[in-house]
Amino acid sequence: MWGRTKARAAGRLAQLGLTGRVGIRALSDGALAAEVRPGDIVVSMLPATEHAGLLRLCVEHGAHFACSSYVSEPIREQAADAARKGVVVLTEAGLDPGIDHLLAHGLIERARTAVGDQAESVEFTSYCGGLPADPNDFRYRFSWAPYGVLAALNSPSRYIDQGVERTSTHPWEATRPHHLGGEEFEVYPNRDSVPFVAQYRVPAGWHLTSFVRGTLRNAGWLKAWEPVFETVRTGDESQVHMLADELAKRYPTTDADRDRVVLSVALDVRRADGTGWHGSYLLDLTGDGTESAMARCVSLPLGYGITRILDGALPTGLNRAAESAEEVGRWLRFLGDNGVEPEFQETPRSSRGASA
Repeated sequence: MWGRTKARAAGRLAQLGLTGRVGIRALSDGALAAEVRPGDIVVSMLPATEHAGLLRLCVEHGAHFACSSYVSEPIREQAADAARKGVVVLTEAGLDPGIDHLLAHGLIERARTAVGDQAESVEFTSYCGGLPADPNDFRYRFSWAPYGVLAALNSPSRYIDQGVERTSTHPWEATRPHHLGGEEFEVYPNRDSVPFVAQYRVPAGWHLTSFVRGTLRNAGWLKAWEPVFETVRTGDESQVHMLADELAKRYPTTDADRDRVVLSVALDVRRADGTGWHGSYLLDLTGDGTESAMARCVSLPLGYGITRILDGALPTGLNRAAESAEEVGRWLRFLGDNGVEPEFQETPRSSRGASA
């Protein structure tokens, strides 16, 4: 295991009860390159900006690469070279992105079986949030780079709503209530949802009335963060950095705090005659004293993806969390066996639009 320092790596191994069972190295310039061999797997849990350089090293040495982050343009550009060198590149294999992909593929496959490839109205939503298990007045606690949390709010989002492609310059301005299991949340679109229509292989004959991938927060988040939005809206990076540091000190995640992961993926498909199908997955997990819910939900799917590389089950070049029905089933069974089991519900639609 390579860490920014050997001491940090040793501390993490001690927390996991792995002292003495894993070798420790400091991630200094050139050190990793000197060790990587053909057939190795480099697993990066570093910030996404570091992935491209690590993948370049992997391609040069014939090693495979795995991470939980979204596919960036530099990663995409290197994927063809990786394929030619026999290198497997596994990305988007964490929680969001990752488990959300599995659930989306699963729902779409079930709906196609039930309804077919023609539908008059299709609504797809996928919302994920890392939340404090006991909401504070700010409705959030910082557990990762505070500036990154705020900077993400200044990234425009693109999605489909009421059959129209829309763009929100400031995603929080599209926040709306979201009801799950009798509990109130708030959700807003995040990043660019539109490319996932193709990635999820939505049938061309399905008319999308809504297609949104976004972020989920505790009820009251929008109001609590109003002063934050005022600063983020200015685009002044120095002010945003200062505010991020201040908020991280005021609302840190301490050893006494417990986090909660909530992931909701739902699909409603209706034919012109009103018949159709509705299905949803809900993952609701709270961390404990040994492991946070977020750590479990990111590391387990990535860990399973690594075993699939070792088994030779993934093709060379660019891969994301499982995309075929058979492979999705394998990943979900593994997650369920390890305590991460989304709850599935389905409802056929009658010709009057009610549940059958």
